[in-house]
Amino acid sequence: MNGRPIVAVIGAGAWGTALACALAAVADVKLWSHTPLPAGTRHTPRLPDITLPPNVELVGDLPAVADCVLMVVPTQALREVSAKLARVLAPAVPVVSCCKGLEHGTSLMPLEVLTRTMPGHPLAVLGGPNFAIEVARGLPAAATLAAGQRIFAQELAENLSTPAFRLYASTDPLGVQLAGAAKNVYAIGAGVCIGAGMGENARAALLTRALAELGRLVEALGGQSKTVYGMAGMGDLVLTCTGIGSRNYSLGMALGSGESLDSILAARTTVAEGVLTAPTLAELGPRYDVETPIIDAIARLLRGQVTAQDVRKELFGRPQRLE
Repeated sequence: MNGRPIVAVIGAGAWGTALACALAAVADVKLWSHTPLPAGTRHTPRLPDITLPPNVELVGDLPAVADCVLMVVPTQALREVSAKLARVLAPAVPVVSCCKGLEHGTSLMPLEVLTRTMPGHPLAVLGGPNFAIEVARGLPAAATLAAGQRIFAQELAENLSTPAFRLYASTDPLGVQLAGAAKNVYAIGAGVCIGAGMGENARAALLTRALAELGRLVEALGGQSKTVYGMAGMGDLVLTCTGIGSRNYSLGMALGSGESLDSILAARTTVAEGVLTAPTLAELGPRYDVETPIIDAIARLLRGQVTAQDVRKELFGRPQRLE
């Protein structure tokens, strides 16, 4: 990208708005909103206290021209929106998935979906430990940008980095995507620990074993185990499983305190990706002959098949083994 590039951010939710604000430091940004917003507005509903920078343009039509596109829609909407974008976007424009989760019904990761809907576009994935509101406010943050080709990942990470938002290049898009999906599920479990009164020790144990479980799964699927201990793995897991601003963590806290999942979801307007991701992720363990007891337990808890105390007894009753 030469000069001041044009970056299209597809999705004006909290994370899309935050990325648009951050990237305005190095690019002119087109921020696409699925829901039409009032003419002249400089705010989005998910981050109403944030005023968009002057060089962020809110648009209602999917952009045909851009130097780079960031897909920041819910994973379950990615197929539909990306297929529509592919019909208007200029060819060979790089597309970065900022979605976290697996597609329900197919178990496909976001880049696998984009490979089908946007053939011919270079693809990358963004992952890491970030709360949208802090990025939107310009507080220092870092993330991982992964692509199959090292040079492409490095160049894109350099072009999209800003003075406050540092991107680290990776050649493990599979590991970054899997970590981004799993951390939402683990965050529900971490919230359950606190909501059910199990304490900080229980949450720390869950996070530590979750890293080991995730590492086994990433390696079995062909990813790099070191990714699990980087920004997209441990970094994102720690933030999502300890910060009250995490939607999945707060959902787990409510679930652990005795609220029903239906009532929790009915009271929310935001998406907790872990609820849909858990059963889909649980299918991967048997498929790749990997034990994923924490993911499996959280999936059954969300289905109402077990209680939080049942899960505690089950996980602590597993056979002893070397760490």
